[in-house]
Order: sequence, then structure tokens, then C-alpha cells
Amino acid sequence: GTWMIVEPIAGDNPADNLNPVGRLYYNASTMICVPTSLAQEVGAALGAQAGEQQISQVLKGAGFGSVRRATEGPFNMVLEARL
Repeated sequence: GTWMIVEPIAGDNPADNLNPVGRLYYNASTMICVPTSLAQEVGAALGAQAGEQQISQVLKGAGFGSVRRATEGPFNMVLEARL
């Protein structure tokens, strides 16, 4: 199967996210995403912004064989994960 994942666009290095959009996403993630993740059984809390590399590692650990960035816009990236 194939899974399409839409995530906020973020760099793998925190310095890559020091721009107006990244600053907005860091604020929202700190208040919404990180606490929600910590409340779940796995509690991965990948950080305020998880880049493509980190998300790909999680997906491959879940059994997906390949992950690629299908497309991106100014605010989001779309990843394609295949079994």
C-alpha cells in the first residue's frame, strides 16, 4: 500500500527553520504537537519540527520500505510512504 503524509515543511537541522514560517510552526508545535505526542503510548515527541529525515526513520521503523517527498508547497511537504 501507499500512504500520503502531509506535514509542515521543516528542515532536518533546526537552523533551517529559523524563518517566519518556521517560527510560527515552532510555537504551534510546542503547544499542540509535542504534548499530544507525549500523551500517547509511544511518546516519540520528535521535537517542535520533525524534518523529512526524522519522519522517514519513523516510517521505515513502522515497516514502510521507501519514503520520498512527492511534492511541497511553501507551508507543507507531502511524503509518499510505500510498503
